[in-house]
Amino acid sequence: MSRLTLPPQVINQDQAPLHQHRRLAILRRALNDDSLPLRARVAAALVLLYAQPVTSIVRLTVDDVLDDGATVAVRLGDPPSPLPEPVADLMRAYIQSRQHLPYVSSRSSQWLFPGRQPGQPMNPVSLQVHLREIGVPPQRGRTSAIRQLVLQAPAPVIAKALGYHDKTATRLLTEAGGTWSRYAPGDHSR
Repeated sequence: MSRLTLPPQVINQDQAPLHQHRRLAILRRALNDDSLPLRARVAAALVLLYAQPVTSIVRLTVDDVLDDGATVAVRLGDPPSPLPEPVADLMRAYIQSRQHLPYVSSRSSQWLFPGRQPGQPMNPVSLQVHLREIGVPPQRGRTSAIRQLVLQAPAPVIAKALGYHDKTATRLLTEAGGTWSRYAPGDHSR
């Protein structure tokens, strides 16, 4: 009997995180280039600033965006994450513009990124394609963003705010070369 051999798995995407300067350059372009689709610009900001996977982004609803007129926040974890001013303006503009999309029906209107099927969110693969078309590598951008975030603040705080598991954020901190030694000891619950 002959043996079954499978071809090696080919990975088409480099999984190494982006260099910080490159991530910020891509983010700057997404925020400032009005020729890019607004939907992709908003998704790029969520990936590059808040390290959100596209599978989580497409599950966001309009109710997850909190706008009190002065600030805009998005429920990614607890507490909701405030959006800095250029991103807040993009989010407001996107929410206004998405109401005019031809495939947004009353049944699908709750999704921030509605899909073409009534009542369904956008397919994550479709969103990845949109991001790649504007020069945003979703996985590499997200990895770079989360590594930078856990180096700037305690991993459990980042995990809770962005909807990551504590162990994942701690592992990412270790992978990024960070340590707990720079955080002040003691009870910080007050």
